Amino acid sequence: MQAAGIYYHTPVLFEESLNGLHIHPSGVYVDVTFGGGGHSRGILQRLGNEGRLFGLDQDADAEANIPADPRFTFVRSNFRYLSNFMRYHRVDAVDGILADLGVSSRHFDDAARGFSFRFNGALDMRMNNRGGQTAADILNTCPEAALSDIFYTFGELKFARRLAAQIVEARSRMPIQTSEELLEVLQPFVHKDKEKKILAQIFQSLRIQTNSEMEVLGALLRQAVSLLKPGGRCVMITYHSLEDRMVKNFFRTGNPQGESIQDIYGNRISPFKPVNNKVITPLATEIATNPRARSAKLRIAEKI
Repeated sequence: MQAAGIYYHTPVLFEESLNGLHIHPSGVYVDVTFGGGGHSRGILQRLGNEGRLFGLDQDADAEANIPADPRFTFVRSNFRYLSNFMRYHRVDAVDGILADLGVSSRHFDDAARGFSFRFNGALDMRMNNRGGQTAADILNTCPEAALSDIFYTFGELKFARRLAAQIVEARSRMPIQTSEELLEVLQPFVHKDKEKKILAQIFQSLRIQTNSEMEVLGALLRQAVSLLKPGGRCVMITYHSLEDRMVKNFFRTGNPQGESIQDIYGNRISPFKPVNNKVITPLATEIATNPRARSAKLRIAEKI
């Protein structure tokens, strides 16, 4: 995607997600992960003169991609505060909410952001680098048991306890500040045949914890229930099993745990009805041109 002269991000499942929103020309929509603006520009192309689009992003880099369009309003914020900003802009209800939960290609390729094990750089990993704990802060201050929980829960790593113990022992000698220093500590746990997968799981778990990603996603889904108009669509693109499971559960049951609530007749009660019972994944042609789309999963639900 080209915006303000900056290569930023190729929107994943572009047509599928926009079709899923079922855009009305005069509707009000929210792209809660504005980023490079690819999905937002697609929404604007389908809106009429009376339509409105709000784009949220907590990353300062996203501001370079704001379209010069009077129908568009940019909100520099984490989407956990979506309801607050909609009230501020005097919007009571919306016709659709879109979230592309992946980290942008630009951030993965920026060593200074610390998202990737492919480059040596400071272990930052914050989506909003204006404040909050970095991944390095977490590695160097979390108690061993808490570190183990992070790796087991968010990385689904069976050796989480041994990994946490190794990190605590290493940081007692010298703080772990860069990806290169972390990779050195991780060597006993990384086998050549599964090297990329294991490193991806470890870095993913640190990123999720640094940005409270699962907590924030749960907050967004709960807000979608109250913000969407009846018949409004919630469109979610996820990139790992933890996100996808939460979205799937919420769309089916109305809660992140997937606990079914029934009425006195045994009918399941949920604020949503899934539009696609089978998850939508990218076509081989999209993956060929954008390999980072390969893990994307799209789920769509309609407010009852």
